[in-house]
Amino acid sequence: MKPARISLCLLLFSVLLFQGCASLSDVFRTLTSLKQLQFRLQGINDFSLSGIGISNKSQLRDFTIADGVKLLAAFRSQRLPVRFLLNVEARNPNDGTNGTTRTLSTLTRFDWRLIIDDQPTISGGIDKALEIPGSGQSTVIPLRLELDLYEFFGQGGYDDLLNLALALGGKNGDISRVALDAQPSVSTPLGDITYPEHITIISREFR
Repeated sequence: MKPARISLCLLLFSVLLFQGCASLSDVFRTLTSLKQLQFRLQGINDFSLSGIGISNKSQLRDFTIADGVKLLAAFRSQRLPVRFLLNVEARNPNDGTNGTTRTLSTLTRFDWRLIIDDQPTISGGIDKALEIPGSGQSTVIPLRLELDLYEFFGQGGYDDLLNLALALGGKNGDISRVALDAQPSVSTPLGDITYPEHITIISREFR
């Protein structure tokens, strides 16, 4: 090989090596400044008890006689199914401030277990990946949930179960009685990263 051709090859190799190191440096810098996504519970909507909507009810006497007949029959059959929408807020703190690099984060997995009054109940995940932009604004993750209150709280009695449902999804519902035990996975330039520990998501603050 002629000296001129050897010099050209060496120059091209040096350029590629430099670009590779620069790219790796950018990736490393991004990863070291990357902060975990933060979550909190926003609220509960569309709560139904054995098919009866209760979002406009605040106490037992708000149920009609027909409602009572239906609910009592369900209780006697040892079933009180509820359905509701639990909205989870996700915030990406990588917005270019406080030493972070503005980065789009993609939530690839979100394994969760629903906790009501410190009692673990059902578990699940998300159907598809969700992009959480580093814009300083939160993104809502809607979780459509179904569970049988009798299965987890049936020992409390009929009135207690109805009051629990009202406390969760009634007119004066209290989201603080609900939490999520979750383990998210997020995509990065080097692949998916799963949070090393489970996090407890509550309504009062981002975690």
